[in-house]
Amino acid sequence: MSVYVIAGPAAAVVVAGIGALMQPRDVPLMKRVHNTSQRILSAGGGALTYILLDAPVGDGVFAHPFQAILGVTAAGVVHQVVNAVLMCMVLSLERGVTVVISFIREVVVPTALPMLGYGLLGVLMAVVWLGGLGILAGLLVMVPLVVARWALTQDEAERAAQAAAMRAFIEVIETKDLYTRGHSERVSQGVGLLGRHLRLSADRQQALEHAGLLHDVGKVGVPTRIIRKPGRLDDSEMDAIRLHPARGVELIGNIPFLEEVKSAVLHHHEKYDGTGYPAGLSGTSIPYFARIIGIVDAFDSLTSTRSYRPARSVEETLAILEQDRLTHFDPALVNAFVHVIRTRGWVAAAEQQPAPDNSADATVDHDDMSLGSGGGASGSAAGPA
Repeated sequence: MSVYVIAGPAAAVVVAGIGALMQPRDVPLMKRVHNTSQRILSAGGGALTYILLDAPVGDGVFAHPFQAILGVTAAGVVHQVVNAVLMCMVLSLERGVTVVISFIREVVVPTALPMLGYGLLGVLMAVVWLGGLGILAGLLVMVPLVVARWALTQDEAERAAQAAAMRAFIEVIETKDLYTRGHSERVSQGVGLLGRHLRLSADRQQALEHAGLLHDVGKVGVPTRIIRKPGRLDDSEMDAIRLHPARGVELIGNIPFLEEVKSAVLHHHEKYDGTGYPAGLSGTSIPYFARIIGIVDAFDSLTSTRSYRPARSVEETLAILEQDRLTHFDPALVNAFVHVIRTRGWVAAAEQQPAPDNSADATVDHDDMSLGSGGGASGSAAGPA
């Protein structure tokens, strides 16, 4: 932004173009062209705005400081709008309107105010530069920004490590049973879709997706012989299965960034009518995230192939969820989820899974044990264990 004031709008576009060319070598050619074009067009929009406002260049900033601030601020706004519009066009073509809305809410809006702040810093740097400090002005302004950027990079690295740790948990669980492989990832994806539809804040959205990913982490503590046991479980074995929510909370209990997801992990098998476990909670006393996960957990279980039964269709499963409103699931959340799936679509797990084994020795997936009107090996059990 300081280039607008120090050297003029045209120079700002040139600097943006040169900066865009400095990309990692592994970036594909078409992406390089797109990135460069996007940055030049965004800078061009800002430059045109600066010219139309007749904002000062060079020493003129000392005579008209407020006009310079207005020019840089307006140029920054237009720069961001052009950049966001171009990005939304690409996302719309590649991933659909839902992703565009999420991008605007989670990226464009939160970064709008900080970007305006960069504009004001640019004016400050220009004034100090033109005041005689020259390159020292750049150092005075850039060093704090570099430190802030380093801190953000460290935060991103920590988040990546956290994500890797969570997926390591999931891999341990899913090696126990071929038929449930990918279940946790799909539940996380499904609750993410519903969360975006419900317009959760970025922090709550991330917490919900973490909860979806980790909802069954407590099964790490369930003996593999029980998970893989052919046929129905006896009472003591079912008791062991029903301990997995509490064990899940124990496993993630000392991880600070998962504080918000603990109640969801603990209560995702509660039912709206109070017949679930571990606490027999009912209605809205069940934590909000747990109610969401319960719906998506059941949906993925029914639309997945199990060793003893074929997958149900998406439409058939949505009808089952609607039938089990008020008994098993929060009716408002079911309505919202059904709307999301019917609007956006869903690629069922069954398309990548092996065919069912109808032999008497087939292992019953105990996630089918509480799926109400349509679940279970026999179609009359009552939902995911």
